[in-house]
Amino acid sequence: METSRKVLSYHLVGLGGSGMSPLAQVLLARGHRVSGSDRNLDRGTNHPLFQKLSRLGIACFPQDGSGVTEAASMVVISSAIEEDNPDVQKARELGIPIIQRASLLSILFNERNGTAIAGTNGKTTVTGMATLIMDRAGLDPTVVVGGYMKNYASESRPGNVRIGRSDVMCIEADESDGTLAYYRPKIGVITSISKDHKPLEALMGLFLIFIQNSARLVINVDCPVLSKVKLPPKETLTYGLQEKAQIRATDIVYKTWGSCFRVGGVNFELKVPGRHNILNALAAVAACSMGSVTLEKAAEALGEFQGIGRRLDLVGETHGIKVIDDFAHNPDKIQAALETVKQGSGRVFVVYQPHGFGPTKFMKEELIEVFSRAISKEDALFMPEILYLGGTARKDISSQMLVQELVTRGVNAHYLPERSHILGLLMAEVRPGDTVLVMGARDDTLTDFCHEILTSLHRNGHN
Repeated sequence: METSRKVLSYHLVGLGGSGMSPLAQVLLARGHRVSGSDRNLDRGTNHPLFQKLSRLGIACFPQDGSGVTEAASMVVISSAIEEDNPDVQKARELGIPIIQRASLLSILFNERNGTAIAGTNGKTTVTGMATLIMDRAGLDPTVVVGGYMKNYASESRPGNVRIGRSDVMCIEADESDGTLAYYRPKIGVITSISKDHKPLEALMGLFLIFIQNSARLVINVDCPVLSKVKLPPKETLTYGLQEKAQIRATDIVYKTWGSCFRVGGVNFELKVPGRHNILNALAAVAACSMGSVTLEKAAEALGEFQGIGRRLDLVGETHGIKVIDDFAHNPDKIQAALETVKQGSGRVFVVYQPHGFGPTKFMKEELIEVFSRAISKEDALFMPEILYLGGTARKDISSQMLVQELVTRGVNAHYLPERSHILGLLMAEVRPGDTVLVMGARDDTLTDFCHEILTSLHRNGHN
């Protein structure tokens, strides 16, 4: 990515957010001065992400206004940042312009040969797959993604960006805050549309704008909602498992932790599991083929794809027990994760931490339905309290309320507010052949908990 002619000083509020930290690295690569704040630093939590950003040259501050000075050219906020935030108040006092994260990203993106990956499910993994394909094909893309790409993560870099020198750019475009309409991609990809964050009607309006703003389209014809959308007369490439898909997987063979299939006579092999990851691969292949990448080159790259952190991430296995870390938080993602894990033998012990009171209440019925359907009598569901990260929230729903309703439906569900209680019950119940699946969004400590479970299982010998 070329260096900007005018050097500016950006301060990003909520630096640890999945959208903020990659944007900070892109701004730094363009030659700007970058700092940021995060409320995790208020609590003294020095997460490895902040250590890596600091080593890159991004100054990290607590979210108390101390990082905002007259030297800042602009303060960048996400839609989650409230008006009473100390950094926002300090910026207003100093007369420093405030810009929304997606607005700034769209300015950087819309001037380039951009591919935007959108959809309520799979977009992080699709972006990671497309990144590797473009990279191996010599397109040298700049990439911004909301997860950690294992192929690009290292001791010094988080792995949620790739900095290239060409005009090719690929981003994960989020629909949750309504900013999807800001992007004008040369290639727009939609993986799926389902209820998530907003009612389906509101989401449809956003995606219709995205469709209009995209010069060319890649569409998942297996998605029931997308298949009913009347598309405008523009170049469109479809993908899926149905016969009508232009980019279609055939001869599928599922392996213990991966799959093999064919696309257009070319053999593909994935090291990430599940039907949903085959669809993710097809989306990436379709997007890159629009950018003139051959199927052979795409297959070669995807054979090297190591996955995304916290996307059915196999943390480890000990005494025949697998521990898996997953970002799943909406019903479709939970369904996909459980379907994939349950392809194996043994019982599944699910630890699901709901994220946010608003989202949990909004999707309550769908969450109850998916767990009622997917948790068998041999399995178990453990649910701690709803994740609360501060700010304004109506705490009018609880994990205990969800569990009570699940129990009335015959689900082996348990409300356990403390992780130590969950750990104790797991140690008492799991046996060789079982799988522990930890799910939830926006809380990196869930990964730490997975490692704690694995260590305890190993130390206990197990059963």
